[in-house]
Amino acid sequence: MEVRSPQTAEEWEAYYDLRYRILREPLGKPRGSERNDGDATGIHLALYENGQLRAIARLDQAEPKVSQTRFVAVDNTIRGRGYGRIIMEAAEKKSKEMGNEKMILHARDYALEFYVKIGYTTIDKSYKLFDVLQHYFMEKVY
Repeated sequence: MEVRSPQTAEEWEAYYDLRYRILREPLGKPRGSERNDGDATGIHLALYENGQLRAIARLDQAEPKVSQTRFVAVDNTIRGRGYGRIIMEAAEKKSKEMGNEKMILHARDYALEFYVKIGYTTIDKSYKLFDVLQHYFMEKVY
């Protein structure tokens, strides 16, 4: 297994396709809604196993000493096999290498348990994505 940024046009296409299929398509949103301006400056992480994309995340610098993970997604067909943990560990490692002391994120309601298991603390409700999906502000201090 390796975690790295997508490198080829095909890898980028697969990266955004996974982001769309997992995070936007179930909410009835159109293609393109899986992208935003932060894609130009964020650090894109992709987990590959035997050349197959398994999980993704984007790491952003939220403020001094604080990073944020966004767009975390694992292929639905392989959930529960540890890929989410691996991609988050890679994001945290990169964050620490950048000199950050804390990671923040806004977790979907159904992902709260996962993030708590890997050491995140729920701070408060944050926002409802598309006025439908409740998110919660979470953090992990290193």
